[in-house]
Amino acid sequence: MAENAETQFGIQRIYVKDISFELPLGAEVFGKAWKPAIQQELATQTSGLPDDRYEVVLTVTLTGKLEEQPAFVVEVQQAGVFLLRGFTDEQRRQIVGTTCPNILFPYAREMIDNLMVRGTLPPLMLPPINFDGLFQQALAQQTAQAEGTAH
Repeated sequence: MAENAETQFGIQRIYVKDISFELPLGAEVFGKAWKPAIQQELATQTSGLPDDRYEVVLTVTLTGKLEEQPAFVVEVQQAGVFLLRGFTDEQRRQIVGTTCPNILFPYAREMIDNLMVRGTLPPLMLPPINFDGLFQQALAQQTAQAEGTAH
């Protein structure tokens, strides 16, 4: 990642920024066969801070339906403060778009499973996510859109 000795990357803090757990069906959910259809949404947001630091927030939202009824909604905003010094803009965009979410995701996954268990539901055991692939897709999509508007 870093090409010279003047670049620095560091994790300064990892924390939960916001969490939400909803059980719209209430106790009715416990009488249903547990085979939820799960929809997953991911988003990241980056904010600049003083002294070459950046807050990166990974938002993971899971919505589960049983028999077409919303059974649960879990949302976790897992955040971190990262030091990125000496990188080019392009390198910095890639780091906050891939490396930082890769660091944050296991914490978000653990929090989601914890919330599910506290709601007396089975943990979801989310599989790993390829943030590098998602970043490359987003870049390709931006390039295609830019070329489409240039014609």
